Amino acid sequence: MLKPVYRVTAARAGRWWTVNVRELSAVHTQARRLDMVESMAREAIALALRTPQDSFDIAMQTDLASLGSLRTPVEEALSARNASERAQEHASASMRRAVQEIRSAGYSARDAGMLLGLSNQRISQIERKG
Repeated sequence: MLKPVYRVTAARAGRWWTVNVRELSAVHTQARRLDMVESMAREAIALALRTPQDSFDIAMQTDLASLGSLRTPVEEALSARNASERAQEHASASMRRAVQEIRSAGYSARDAGMLLGLSNQRISQIERKG
């Protein structure tokens, strides 16, 4: 059985994080630190619904607009990290494809490693996973 999911938004307000539950407009709480938001939201939801805290899931998001001047550097850092992850996925796929084609052409693992700047052990690992 699927648990209901409550969407929780944390917004910075002074030195606190205000916590709102979208599906339960009357449920609000606050937390001193962002890492405390989920547990505070879980407690507030459980109290409002009179249900165990493990009977539902939380989908948390942070209202970046509430960060004021920190919004831009946070968004830039998140965007750069996402771009880096996509680039890494592309590089890995390209490396697997290159190893496959080089080895299919009859080159040794050592030659493939030298061509790609990898150890022949890494070439073997890529071949096993590929």
